[in-house]
Amino acid sequence: MIIGVPKEIKNEEYRVGMTPMAASVLTQAGHRVLIQTTSGEGSGFGDNEYADAGAKVVGSAKEVFSQADMIYKVKEPISSEYPLLKRDQILFTYLHLAAAEELTHALMDGGVSTIAYETVQLSDGILHLLSAMSQIAGKLAIQKAAQYLEKMNKGRGKLLGGVPGVPPSTVVIVGCGTVGANAAQTALGMGARVIIIDIDVNRLRYLSEVLHGRLETLVSNPYNIANAVKEADVVIGAVLVKGNKAPIVVTRDMVKNMKPGSVIVDVAVDQGGCIETTHPTSHSDPVFIIDGVIQYCVSNIPGIVPRTSTQALCNATLPYALRLANQGFVKAIKGDEALAKGVNTFNGHLTSEPVSRALGIPYTPLDKIVGG
Repeated sequence: MIIGVPKEIKNEEYRVGMTPMAASVLTQAGHRVLIQTTSGEGSGFGDNEYADAGAKVVGSAKEVFSQADMIYKVKEPISSEYPLLKRDQILFTYLHLAAAEELTHALMDGGVSTIAYETVQLSDGILHLLSAMSQIAGKLAIQKAAQYLEKMNKGRGKLLGGVPGVPPSTVVIVGCGTVGANAAQTALGMGARVIIIDIDVNRLRYLSEVLHGRLETLVSNPYNIANAVKEADVVIGAVLVKGNKAPIVVTRDMVKNMKPGSVIVDVAVDQGGCIETTHPTSHSDPVFIIDGVIQYCVSNIPGIVPRTSTQALCNATLPYALRLANQGFVKAIKGDEALAKGVNTFNGHLTSEPVSRALGIPYTPLDKIVGG
């Protein structure tokens, strides 16, 4: 199979879909790898490293898309890339289609076979290819919150962990999946007072047993969220609904009741956001202020640390990419339930029920198209 890696062109995206290590694994398995020149520079990988690993470095995205059987990348295509996609081409990347109606139609109309990293799901429910980036995003959310609490950044001027005789900052984390757990771990490690909120009491019980420090837990409901947000110095939005848009759990009125100079980081922004005031921002212009509250809503937070993020993501995606390349799309998804759950579009059909519910587009169950 010919596997193509185009350069990421979404604003301020420095990750790359494939490391030189992955290129070596795929070429040694008998596949041909095409990578657009300078694709790895943002993550610290030079063209020469890919060439030494057996990949062919080409000059343009058009060369990659026109020749590749599978496109292996990080972020969803943007509008300028839609015409480059081919019918029956495999697209293996993050998609977040529940918040991207135009892209969904483009992929269906183009007959592209897509597997979204964020919906590849193991039998125990773990979103394996999302977890690596969620871990990084959770840790970075606290780093950014600490930064924007500083007075020079218009924050409250509070140290996250306080000092003896001075209380620490209060960090409220709504949603305690992978993002929330890593945010909690990082905030507790910095000495903050942490309140985690979730609908799953068993998850709260587990985290209360494994995390140590100034930790409190609350069951998620509007009353508890409103009271916790009101006293927070930092709010982390970490709600995830698998394959669907994030629900709004922190309303504008709740934001209005927060203290001036407090900070919100909505990690759920790439799925629409779980804070009502959220809108996507960029690394070069990452925050906006509403009612005196600083809100950080960068949709590709792990892109801040692209080398770490690229390596962690590729470690997770490579076994699936190799399976797709070795077996082809249909055989691979028939033989791997987790991979099959990642399929979002195939043969002109939308195959994801959560995306269908979010966008009002009819869907066709995958097994009705490819058979049992």
